[in-house]
Amino acid sequence: MTKADIVNEITKNTGIDKTTVLTTVEAFMDAVKASLANDENVYLRGFGSFVVKKRAQKTARNISKNTTIIIPEHNIPAFKPAKTFVTAVKK
Repeated sequence: MTKADIVNEITKNTGIDKTTVLTTVEAFMDAVKASLANDENVYLRGFGSFVVKKRAQKTARNISKNTTIIIPEHNIPAFKPAKTFVTAVKK
């Protein structure tokens, strides 16, 4: 499902025009991105959590040059679904 599909589904279910729904969906995504960029987790009760995970520094190998490189510590975004979300998908 794409963002356009989500907008069409919300428009069909609520009767709100597409431009308003698209603006709202994009504003939601921007708010989640901004929160995660500031190391703030986003919790949506009954849906799940968008969290920031820290990856530790590690050593990797560049096989083509046969050298060792160090990948620094960094943050990555992750999604952890709520238990109700998981049980709904399992059914």
